[in-house]
Amino acid sequence: MSTIFLAPSAEQQLYGFAKPLRKLFIKRLLALRASPRPPDATKLEGLDHLYRIREGDYRILYVIREKDLIVLVIKSASRADRRTGS
Repeated sequence: MSTIFLAPSAEQQLYGFAKPLRKLFIKRLLALRASPRPPDATKLEGLDHLYRIREGDYRILYVIREKDLIVLVIKSASRADRRTGS
């Protein structure tokens, strides 16, 4: 079982979401703790230990280091957000 660490920016993003969405992300993060490489995780090419999972219109980027899971970003991935850089 991994220990989860949230980068300060990821923690700020997490607590900026409405409560139902925040609960969904917390549930997903706890599932990652038990299985840090689920079948729907994508290992990002060229970057050691960096993974991405989708949760609806959002993406969670995280790093696996030994027994630790470090969440870097929880961000909307809608096309409008990608075009405007939000």
